[in-house]
Amino acid sequence: MTPERAFDEKKVSDEDRSRVVSQAVVRAAERLGLSNALLARVIGVSDATASRLRADSYRLSKGTKPYELAVLLLRLFRSLNAILNDDEAMRSWMRSPNLALGNKPIEMIGSVTGLVSVINYVDSRRAPL
Repeated sequence: MTPERAFDEKKVSDEDRSRVVSQAVVRAAERLGLSNALLARVIGVSDATASRLRADSYRLSKGTKPYELAVLLLRLFRSLNAILNDDEAMRSWMRSPNLALGNKPIEMIGSVTGLVSVINYVDSRRAPL
């Protein structure tokens, strides 16, 4: 179940969605070992905004591009976590050259097309349900 679908099944306010997605993307970035600068680039905000997001003094707003990109980053994290189930292994995978992708995943996720390509690759490697 996607984070958005879980929200749709319950009556959740936009404020609650914003809080949950904001906190979840910060935790995912920490577990993946992403710097503030890289998190900012991935979700399309300034470095200062990423810093405020980590300090819990800023929230992503539903319906904005940064919110949508944060949900994509969460999807990548959840897929990797399902496969590797180890933070150090996920960090290592993100920083290792990947022949199928043609680059290190960490270097690709800074663009929307790169992020989507990495997500599609990881999703294709998961066991069928």
